[in-house]
Amino acid sequence: MNTVIAVDRSGSYRVYLTVTTEMVREAIAIHECTPLAGAALGRTMTGAGIMGLMLKDEHARMTLQIKGDGPAQEILAAANGMGEVKAYISNPYLDLPLKGPGKLDVGAAVGAGTLTVIKDLGLKEPYVGRVDLVSGEIAEDLTQYFTVSEQQPSSVALGVRFGVDGGVESAGGMVIQVLPDASEEALKALEDMLFYMDSLTLLINDAKENCTARMGKEPGELQICEELLKLIFKDVPQEYYPEILDRRQISWHCDCSRERMARALVSIGEKDLKTIIDEDGEAELSCTFCRKKYHFGREELTELLRSASKK
Repeated sequence: MNTVIAVDRSGSYRVYLTVTTEMVREAIAIHECTPLAGAALGRTMTGAGIMGLMLKDEHARMTLQIKGDGPAQEILAAANGMGEVKAYISNPYLDLPLKGPGKLDVGAAVGAGTLTVIKDLGLKEPYVGRVDLVSGEIAEDLTQYFTVSEQQPSSVALGVRFGVDGGVESAGGMVIQVLPDASEEALKALEDMLFYMDSLTLLINDAKENCTARMGKEPGELQICEELLKLIFKDVPQEYYPEILDRRQISWHCDCSRERMARALVSIGEKDLKTIIDEDGEAELSCTFCRKKYHFGREELTELLRSASKK
């Protein structure tokens, strides 16, 4: 577990809070990202993971696409209701000057463009929402999406912090959503808290240090997340303090398989498949998300050609 879902005692707002350090490290290692690309990818997949948990059905799926005119080109993350996330960035090797001391310029990497959310809820047609990017910093863009496309007033914070060794030191995200009939006093307390709130990744580091000092050993991400909730809301009046309702997991999971890749080969049609057999005698497909490679020899391709000819 690495995520908590909480509602304040007055029923005015809901909080999704997660620590995704391990997941982001895994994704960055798979895609061999530079710190800048890793920050953009980590923020996007953390946001997608939270949005996946918002789906009522565990088997429902959603896709978050960030497409801009910056060197990142496209960032795409897919998640389901179980909190399983897979993601990729078109240009994992991008690099730009810092926009300030220790500040990675994710906005410049993304550039101007659109944020698109596709939700497959098991209905005839998927839901598609699209907004223009506000800053390319991902969190501000998701805040815009929730407000404009879903008419859900929200505050989004996402962060990935790198250590001096270039590795991910901390990563996480928070989405706060206003509930119907929220009290003005609760919202005022929430606004004050957000105004004075420190960087999310710095708070994650503080939460980890607090847990380590108290426990005398390395804490798990759920323990860090629960401590993080206390740090963020420590000055909020007790009547508006969030209480944990559920504990969930957001994690990396790619559902690619040999069967899926075989279906992809069949889908290209008899003519193209026959050309591959005649000219190459083999094919190798790579998963965009996890980069796993699948090799198909001549016999397998011939069998797939028979399947394609029956369609």
